Amino acid sequence: MPDKIILKKKILSFNKKISIPGDKSISIRWVLVSSLANGISKAENLLMSDDVLASIKAVKKLGAKVIIYKNVCKIHGVGAKGYKYKKNLVINAQNSGTLGRLISGILIDTPYPIKIIGDKSLSNRDFRRIAVPLSKFGASLTLRNNYSLPLTISGSKKLKPIKFLENKGSAQCKSSVIFGGMKADGKTIIKAKKSRNHTELLFKHLKLPIKVKKNKKFDLIEIKKTNNIKPINYKVPSDISSGSFFIALTVLSKNSQIIIKNINVNPSRIGIVAILKKMGVKIVLLNKRTYKGETIADIFVKSPKVIKSLNCPPKFNSQAIDEFLIIFLIAAKAKGVSVFKNLEELNKKESPRLKWGSKILRMMGIKVVATKNSIKIFGNPKLEINKKIIIQKYLKDHRVFMTSVIAALSFGGEWHIHDKESIKTSFPTFLKIAKSFDYEK
Repeated sequence: MPDKIILKKKILSFNKKISIPGDKSISIRWVLVSSLANGISKAENLLMSDDVLASIKAVKKLGAKVIIYKNVCKIHGVGAKGYKYKKNLVINAQNSGTLGRLISGILIDTPYPIKIIGDKSLSNRDFRRIAVPLSKFGASLTLRNNYSLPLTISGSKKLKPIKFLENKGSAQCKSSVIFGGMKADGKTIIKAKKSRNHTELLFKHLKLPIKVKKNKKFDLIEIKKTNNIKPINYKVPSDISSGSFFIALTVLSKNSQIIIKNINVNPSRIGIVAILKKMGVKIVLLNKRTYKGETIADIFVKSPKVIKSLNCPPKFNSQAIDEFLIIFLIAAKAKGVSVFKNLEELNKKESPRLKWGSKILRMMGIKVVATKNSIKIFGNPKLEINKKIIIQKYLKDHRVFMTSVIAALSFGGEWHIHDKESIKTSFPTFLKIAKSFDYEK
């Protein structure tokens, strides 16, 4: 069976309530932290995607026992110093930058060299950004061509604390150094540009030795050596990055509305909400509550009669970094010209997403002016597609695939979208949920 999908029919107007799988960022962090806990941790609604399953395989290789039954995952933690290091150990992070970078911080005390590898996409991504600060702790980290995977880590028993400036807004780099600071004697200090703070919130909830002082543009984080981690039972909230595809489908469909239940609306993750409000979309967070430090809500979205163009404030970039492909798609139907700047980080994701965003829009007939870090989109509120579009050779980036599906269902045309298995990375049930909507006859 070919690994592609062919779509020829648009979605009809709808009024739906849906649930989507667990948050990927939190799921991976829960797996890693639970493997270091003293005792048994239990999670419900853990995302069973390839990235999370790769994380589970990694901690099992390091000695943690993992039991999965129906919608529950139990991890028997080995303690903060309990990983069983073996010679010639290889950890395959597959497509997951979160796993590859975060686990590197945990492994800097390994007595034997450990090699971290990944798939073709991950092996093209920049791992210097964690190798440089982690080596300052006293470990030795070597990369292919001093840049990318495979990464070989040779640990040290005498790890010293460091001071680190994270100025890219990368939660993965920040978290990697936080995990490294857990292993070092003394106080590690991180000055970090605003980014996702799931690691800090999880550490705070567990009462680990972390302090966070928030400033306007940077957070000042202090982390000390951690010897004891309590097990944590967690009901993982749903992922706003996955939900964004159905938010966009609603915005792009006439006379439609949707409620997406139990979404993680952590303030560092809801840039898409702020951006869409500026574009005239009615989007409301209902039933907001706090759960183990995270903010959870149901998201209500109603399609607007007119989508406004915008000059997107760069302050939202880190809060919406995984949603920009779908935001570009919405801008394609806006009245006027939308501008997005300072997005060089988009080209350092699973695929060069800024380039792919431009490419898809041009295939659709939208005028685009793009540079290496910006994009100007000339919206067409009356856009309808009546041609064949083929999406392929995009490094199997799950977000490129799902964005293309939403484009097909919203604008019509005949779409041949290759590598549908890519959704297993983050949202295995995406197509199943998409098929639950009503299509044109």
